Amino acid sequence: MSEPDLTSKQEHLLQIIHEMGRVAVAFSGGVDSAVVAKAAVLATGSQAIAVIAESPSLPIGAVDEARSIASQIGIELKVLNTHEFENEKYRANSGNRCFFCKDTLYETIGQHAHEISYDVIVNGTNTDDLGDYRPGLEAASQHSVRSPLVEAGINKADVRALAKEWNLPVWNKPASPCLSSRIAHGLEVTQERVRRVDAAERYLKQKLNLMELRVRHEFHDLARIELPNSELTAIMDNTIREDILLELQKLGFRYITLDLAGFRSGSMNDVLPIETLQISNK
Repeated sequence: MSEPDLTSKQEHLLQIIHEMGRVAVAFSGGVDSAVVAKAAVLATGSQAIAVIAESPSLPIGAVDEARSIASQIGIELKVLNTHEFENEKYRANSGNRCFFCKDTLYETIGQHAHEISYDVIVNGTNTDDLGDYRPGLEAASQHSVRSPLVEAGINKADVRALAKEWNLPVWNKPASPCLSSRIAHGLEVTQERVRRVDAAERYLKQKLNLMELRVRHEFHDLARIELPNSELTAIMDNTIREDILLELQKLGFRYITLDLAGFRSGSMNDVLPIETLQISNK
């Protein structure tokens, strides 16, 4: 993208948010919501506030990291406890689990409207997200949540370019969907399982010195490890392989497998029937 194009989109983004008045940014600490939060500060100053859900589906340390990022951006961060794990439809983990997560988040923000002064809730959805299966977008629609990045025509590459221009520390941070997205569809999402996945991923990142990988929790306590293609052979060193087997078995996995297709975001959706990908969430 040429610089004038990015500048034009940036100005459009700031104008859109400025016209919203007081905004509450659904914040995760990732690059998308960080860019929206920074834009909100630039456009509305102290009228902007960021809101993050404290949930078992977040990796350990995620909220503290979000606090640090919000501080660097200069936006107040409100931490709210959400209770999506109490919703049996969320725990059932059908193809639309994300709907119930976002529905809970936006509803919780609304319940705290007396202490969070805002006119509009905004999220970090960008135009590239519209081509993917994201049930959470339906929840956003039902709660009148706006997506300023989409309204400004900003895609993922634009987001990272803006984050870099604004010196945001997350400009090159890998995408990190919630831990529940690692649980096989149809397998109940429990706090024990998401904690197991979190511990396994943290161990493997340190062991293999990688920033991005996935541990998918399949049925029968099977761990399916996705690594970047360039790193697939690293795990086959006998000493490393045995260490990983031992550690993941300690965490409660019975079987540990390496996915030869390598890392790819959203691979759990590969098993969903096309009908599920096409229907709206009710």
